[in-house]
Amino acid sequence: MREKKGIKVKTFTTELKIFQTMKELDKLDDQVNLFIVKNKVKKVLSVSDTATTDNTGSTIGLIRTVAYEI
Repeated sequence: MREKKGIKVKTFTTELKIFQTMKELDKLDDQVNLFIVKNKVKKVLSVSDTATTDNTGSTIGLIRTVAYEI
């Protein structure tokens, strides 16, 4: 009998501060990678980043969405 598979989505967020963006992106990558390892994700289907802005249009954060198969 074929194993039933499902798709799940997990969202991660980070605040971006001027002159610290690379450090914060590395930290976000580490957070996502740790999630993948801890949850024994076998197949990542999609990774998407979306910037968040303040009322002036300046980027203040990032939302990373990971779709994966369980």
